[in-house]
Amino acid sequence: MGRPGRGGADGPGGADGPRIQVALNGARGACDGTAVPVSPRALAESALGAVAAGAREVLVHPRTPCGRESLSPRVVGPVLEALRGAGVRVPLGVPVSVATESDPVGRLERVRSWTVLPERAVVRSAEPGARELASALLARGAAVDAVVRLGGPQASGGVGWEAAWAGAAAWAAGHAGRVRLVGEAAGAGQALEAALRWPPAVPWTLFGRDAAAWPVLRRAARYGAGVRIGVGDVLLLPDGRQARSNAELVAAAVREWGRAATATAGSR
Repeated sequence: MGRPGRGGADGPGGADGPRIQVALNGARGACDGTAVPVSPRALAESALGAVAAGAREVLVHPRTPCGRESLSPRVVGPVLEALRGAGVRVPLGVPVSVATESDPVGRLERVRSWTVLPERAVVRSAEPGARELASALLARGAAVDAVVRLGGPQASGGVGWEAAWAGAAAWAAGHAGRVRLVGEAAGAGQALEAALRWPPAVPWTLFGRDAAAWPVLRRAARYGAGVRIGVGDVLLLPDGRQARSNAELVAAAVREWGRAATATAGSR
């Protein structure tokens, strides 16, 4: 088994706390509850609250006024400007995937047309055209989060997560810290342990969704990885109560991280 606590340069927690990225909205909308920010103003207010609670990065899914996710510069730019204009001073990330634009060529064209860029962009490593898309983002000055699913089959070509994890880590190592490896874990069981047998020597983050979110966060604390939390991934607090805001989820993540990290240190 790999050694807990090993991580990349911007992956582990340290004296100033864990590196938490808040997933402001994800694929959720107003029908998912009042904790989900919808308008640009609500997104900005939610981001500010999450940062005050301990988030060090913000991930936002830009949407049109009718709620459809979009990579159009006329949608992405105003959302980023609204967050920055409200005083959000941490790095902003935007996902670029087939869920928003199914055509690989279309995704490339959208990215190349952006007039306002995020600090980071999320690219799923198994999707068609992922490497070309990531290269285009890097060329434009945006860092890249390369997402690999852990604990399940990859979406393309029948490639197992073991090979995808190793391949993405090797690719990330060649980009001098501008590519971060992100593991999306289906749970914190044996499959994740196998994936983390040798934690990557590059910046890396772990996250899970819904029932997997908190167990995976605790596992990330054990290994010193960065984490992601927010209503885009989970709507419940660790005790099962409904979260009232992204800030409440981030504050809970800080507490859970501290407990898990302390328990790990005590067991060494």
